[in-house]
Amino acid sequence: MGPRPTWRGPSSLLENPLRTRPFLMAAGLLASGLTPLALATPATAAVAKYTDDFNGDGHRDYAAFAYGRDLNESEGGGVLVTFGTANGPGTKTQFVSQASAGVPGADEPDDFFGEVRTAADFNKDGYGDLAVSANGEDVGKKKNNGTVTILWGSSKGLSGGTTLPAKGGSGLARDFATGDFNGDAKPDLALVRDSKTYVYRGAITKSGVKGSVTVLDKDGSSFYSTAVISGKVNKDGKTDLVIIGDVVYPEYIASDAWFISGGKARLYPGKTLRIESVKGNGGQTERGGDGLIADFNKDGYGDIAIGTPLYDRYKGRVTLWYGASSGPSKSARFTQATKGIKDTPEPDDVFGASLSAGDVNGDGYRDLAIGVYGEKLGTHVYAGAVHVLKGTKSGLTATGSQWFARDTAGVPGALTSDDVFGGTVRLRDTNRDGKADLYVTANYGSVLLRGSSKGVTTTGAQSVKGDIIEGMLQP
Repeated sequence: MGPRPTWRGPSSLLENPLRTRPFLMAAGLLASGLTPLALATPATAAVAKYTDDFNGDGHRDYAAFAYGRDLNESEGGGVLVTFGTANGPGTKTQFVSQASAGVPGADEPDDFFGEVRTAADFNKDGYGDLAVSANGEDVGKKKNNGTVTILWGSSKGLSGGTTLPAKGGSGLARDFATGDFNGDAKPDLALVRDSKTYVYRGAITKSGVKGSVTVLDKDGSSFYSTAVISGKVNKDGKTDLVIIGDVVYPEYIASDAWFISGGKARLYPGKTLRIESVKGNGGQTERGGDGLIADFNKDGYGDIAIGTPLYDRYKGRVTLWYGASSGPSKSARFTQATKGIKDTPEPDDVFGASLSAGDVNGDGYRDLAIGVYGEKLGTHVYAGAVHVLKGTKSGLTATGSQWFARDTAGVPGALTSDDVFGGTVRLRDTNRDGKADLYVTANYGSVLLRGSSKGVTTTGAQSVKGDIIEGMLQP
């Protein structure tokens, strides 16, 4: 049996559930009481420093999916933006849906507008823009054909949008990744659609896509794309792409990671790494989990981290594929059976369902937070927990790893069943002290634990709104 749907939502300003990963259940956000948006200082013509700085004020913003028929603002979903400040998330918010001025399409039930999101300054005007899916959108007579829309940043926040041309017969988007894959200084957009990966080359502007669209389809019909990860792996200056996909011959047998090197003329397909096999997995075929690229050993090459929560009856596993000059090379695996990682692997732990990288102790090495939202603690099922593994010169290590749960001294809230603590984890230095802070969602109150010279600490732990954490876009 697979894992239960994850967390039921934040407990303060917005009280109903969020649907943030392919295997999570969609539900609503109560959008009452939102603070009116204040105008920001206009950005310059330079490219935005932060791709998710939508109002150009120099601070990262937070864009969460908000869905529910009880929303006054929207029947078909939308994006709740919380604007950042010098001290982290602020109080100014904005809600954008297909009912907003200048946004294409009609606000209709079950459009799921904003369900999948990623940010980039696509038109290079100094404001971050947001790409969003609407996988339930009807297009003409085609039901649930889907659309992808770019919401444009401005001094007022997100304002208006442009729908991208549908390629491959539909406008669906299961996952997004952004980067400059050909090194022309124009942001590109990669997306998963109908088991293939499409790369929309920039420029992408308010008048549409100026570049070509590349289709990446490994080995014909035997590799079905399910997710994409982008980042710089091999030091050539161009963004690289990792495609996660199911391997089918003709039935499902495994999931692989497929490395695609960025290039000036074209994208260059490279190595593959087996990340999960159907054997011993009860025939499960739906990959979930998270992925990212970060330099854990500080050698200048990006390392690929992939969570596979369904591994071995949902006990879960994390795979590290280390970067090198020729692309990814050696790999390592981490589970709760790895020496130095607390606890033991059990079915439905879903170790690796959420990942995030950041330097929690300021030593210059990126560390990795791993959510284990299905963790059973005592008699409390789906109580949840979070591990933090440290980056070192030799790579990511379990030695000295940290563990946090509701029964950890200093963590706010009571230990209880179905809390799914760790449903989403994010590492981000929001107080600008040079150390990444750990944000953790949970059904009964999400929390913030600060980074320190000794690692993540419970000193000064705070309760936070879950939608803030869900709005922290990778990386």
